[in-house]
Amino acid sequence: MVDVKMGGCWSNTKDQFDNLEKHTQWGVEFVERYNKFVKDRTEIEISYAKQLRNLSKKYQPKKNSREEEEQRYTSCQAFLAILNEMNDYAGQHEVIAENMSGLIFAELSRYIQELKQERKLHFQEGRRAQQHIESCWKQLENSKRRFERDCKEAERAQQHFEKMDNDLNVTKADVEKARQQAHNRHHVASESKTEYSNVLQNFNKEQHEHYYTNIPNIFQRIQDLDERRIVKIGESMKTFSEVDRQVIPIIGKCLDGITKAAESIDEKHDTQLVIEAFKSGFEQPGDVEFEDFSQPMKRTVSESSLSNSRSDGKQESKGGKSKGKLWPFIKKNKLMSLLTSPHQPPPPPPSCSSPSAVPNGPQSPKQQKEPLSHRLNEFMTSKPKIHCFRSLKRGGSGPEDFSNLPPEQRRKKLQQKIDEINKDIQKESDQKDGLMKMKDAYIKNPQLGRPETVDPKLAESEQTIEKLRQESQKFEAWLAEVEGRLPVRTDQPRRPSEMHELQSTAVNNCAQDRESPDGSYTEEQNQDPELKVAAQCEFDDDFDDEEVLAAIGTCKAMYPFEGQNEGTIAMAEGETLSVIEEDKGDGWTRVRRNEDEEGYVPTSYVEVYLDRNTKGAMTYI
Repeated sequence: MVDVKMGGCWSNTKDQFDNLEKHTQWGVEFVERYNKFVKDRTEIEISYAKQLRNLSKKYQPKKNSREEEEQRYTSCQAFLAILNEMNDYAGQHEVIAENMSGLIFAELSRYIQELKQERKLHFQEGRRAQQHIESCWKQLENSKRRFERDCKEAERAQQHFEKMDNDLNVTKADVEKARQQAHNRHHVASESKTEYSNVLQNFNKEQHEHYYTNIPNIFQRIQDLDERRIVKIGESMKTFSEVDRQVIPIIGKCLDGITKAAESIDEKHDTQLVIEAFKSGFEQPGDVEFEDFSQPMKRTVSESSLSNSRSDGKQESKGGKSKGKLWPFIKKNKLMSLLTSPHQPPPPPPSCSSPSAVPNGPQSPKQQKEPLSHRLNEFMTSKPKIHCFRSLKRGGSGPEDFSNLPPEQRRKKLQQKIDEINKDIQKESDQKDGLMKMKDAYIKNPQLGRPETVDPKLAESEQTIEKLRQESQKFEAWLAEVEGRLPVRTDQPRRPSEMHELQSTAVNNCAQDRESPDGSYTEEQNQDPELKVAAQCEFDDDFDDEEVLAAIGTCKAMYPFEGQNEGTIAMAEGETLSVIEEDKGDGWTRVRRNEDEEGYVPTSYVEVYLDRNTKGAMTYI
């Protein structure tokens, strides 16, 4: 029973060690797997932070004028703020990766090594205890077998002695010898019994200590090891959560910044910037006059005149040079009509039809009419260099004075150029001051250098400053001219005739242009006179080739008109004239007398009868 019990206990203990060894090995592998998970998470955070930074960098505004101008809009500013917040957001993910790497991955890597080493020591100790109890068991087995063998030999010796003693044929000496052998065997058996008893007691003691002290202690240490492993895993998982939790407030601030940036978008401000950026400074055209086709009229087919309404503008002094924005799509064959059109709005009709009540036309400054050739010559010789829409279409570079732009845009560009020049002047002035201080230092202490070596640089700096000042004065003059010509803003709508100045100036300036190799149309002051005369002749030929406008109807003067303004024609009450161009909304009608004298008369002063074949009948009363 003892053998069976001891054998069963030893086998049970060995099986438990195997199970514990497998379980603790799984525990170590689990910690390693979790640590690898943390490492992968760290790499993901680093990669994510890097991608966020690259994303933020990719969409950062480039250092060019276009994107710098876009940053004026609140939506673009909000987007830039979002990019900056995303950069900070990426930094928080880098913090997460750094904390996970230092507080979890590195700590668990060190702990795994300690865990493996401690587990190895515990199982080595358990194996030694098992080997020791197995050795005691083998010793007990050997002692038991020897005792059993000696007992059997002593019993056989005793049976042999008894047999010899009962046999009468055996000599006394043989009997004594058999008795002595039996006695010796009993003595050996007695010693074997004593030895077996001692070994058994020692084994029982060792077994008790093994199963009640050594093995429980080893198991307890293994249990403590496994419990510490489990606690370490729990602490690591808690740290895993705390690492994320620590950056939540900062991430929240980043998100709050994004929300604040989104709320800062002002659509009114952005649209106002667009208005300021693209407003041209031109006044809106006036209303189109109603054309009554209900009256039968006679007129011949002629090409239509300008679609845009003619407006009257302020007269410039004689010999003055005009710079204005060219209205788009002005037809060349209508240039003459623009040149000869009056520069004043038409007078209102008299309050009564009697000649005595008729006023003497509009109150306007007295001017002498200039011949057409003189006005054409003024076209060819006037400045500045103006780019027509043809040059813009061909992609030519803009002129220095930005005269190819609308008035408001031109004013902004000139102001921007002046600011840039002033910055350069300030920079050069600072550099000059530094050179002056250097020269003074050289004068006070010749050992530092010779003062005359600074003079060339000072002269160069002064020349640069002077050039910049001249450049600034030039742009300031252009700016003053533009600001003087920009219309005054009023809440009242403009009269249609007030638009005429811009159109006339645009046509005059466009006629000055000449085509340059880059596709722009400019004319320099030092242009060859022969080339200028040839160009003028070519320009005159263009008008000589034009056909005389045919009459499109007739008109009858209801009031007298003196026609003192340039481009107008006088008429008497009741006089009948030929209509060659109808009113385009500016209040003037172009008429002809005797096929050689033509001009403009107020539409409200005449009763017009247009040809039915062209546009039907219409009467202006």
